[in-house]
Amino acid sequence: MKKYYDVETPVYICEEARLASNLALLDRVQRESGAKIILALKGFAMWSTFDLVGRYLQGCTASGLHEAKLAREKMNKEVHTYSPAYKERDIDEIAAISDHIVFNSPDQLARFYDRVKSVNPGLSVSLRVNPEYSSSPVDLYNPCGLYSRLGTTAANFDAAQLPKLDGLNFHALCEQNVDALEGVLEAFEAKFGAYIDGLEYINFGGGHHITRADYDVERLIEVIRAFRERHKGITVYLEPGEAVGWQTGPLVATVLDIVHNGMDIAILDISAEAHMPDTLAMPYRAEVRDAAETGEKPHTYRLGGNTCLAGDIMGDYAFDAPLQVGDQIVFEDQIHYTFVKNTAFNGVQLPSLAILRQNGQMEIIKRFGYETYRDRLS
Repeated sequence: MKKYYDVETPVYICEEARLASNLALLDRVQRESGAKIILALKGFAMWSTFDLVGRYLQGCTASGLHEAKLAREKMNKEVHTYSPAYKERDIDEIAAISDHIVFNSPDQLARFYDRVKSVNPGLSVSLRVNPEYSSSPVDLYNPCGLYSRLGTTAANFDAAQLPKLDGLNFHALCEQNVDALEGVLEAFEAKFGAYIDGLEYINFGGGHHITRADYDVERLIEVIRAFRERHKGITVYLEPGEAVGWQTGPLVATVLDIVHNGMDIAILDISAEAHMPDTLAMPYRAEVRDAAETGEKPHTYRLGGNTCLAGDIMGDYAFDAPLQVGDQIVFEDQIHYTFVKNTAFNGVQLPSLAILRQNGQMEIIKRFGYETYRDRLS
């Protein structure tokens, strides 16, 4: 049986050395551009790594109360909180634990402004705007698409509320390079440029694939510098999530059975539906270690999950040798946007969380069992 790691599966493994490398690159962008980078918890929320993350990044951006509480409790640096709409019952606690609060609409800003400032007089207040421009490759992840609920368009912007604002936020990218940011920035300044001077900061959102090998880091630094030169005294924030966790570790599974129905099908102890949701939602083909496309190696298998969903399929992969029950299958780059979204559909076991330390030691951080499934139900 082929084993890559001496560990019980299923398990997500964060490789500390790779995470540190990503963070060092992001820190270089901060130092050379003057921007501040914060971690988007929606993409990477492995708080057992926050001691390391906090050495490099300025804090976290949260999507609501629970993420804000995690950011305050586990990193305790800057906490930026944004929600498409805040609940009355949550707003006081969010204001108390946040350093920055971002409203999605002028109506929510007007409704809650006095209240949040009374709870936390030092709270910085921002409005998310929609530049109505995006080259996002997938409509599902396009915040500036037609009829988007995310952000205020120029037509709905209320300039009378400017005295309440310390900043503006936009978010329009999805796994994209700096050329996409330049297009968005041009649209943003054309529509909202008249409101920038006098503000404290502009948040360029997430979706910047800074740690991807082909990302033009030098150009990003130039673009940020030029923006800060055009708008003297402005602070620029970036809030990547995926770029922090990009290529920092795999999801490791085991072959439980092999069946034949027109082709060989390997059933694994994980689920695409429950544990690798973006492979079906984006969709995209996950890379499997030592595997290739159909026909490129002699033995092809369809890799399937261990749920009753007929479409719980990772894809078809070719291997040098026949698979055997007990073999480990390693899905690369599965740390971001996986365990923050996974489910216990069908009662399948959630993969454990582990860290491969820089000294080579494997540390199991958390295991999940029946109680995890039971306690989410009633």
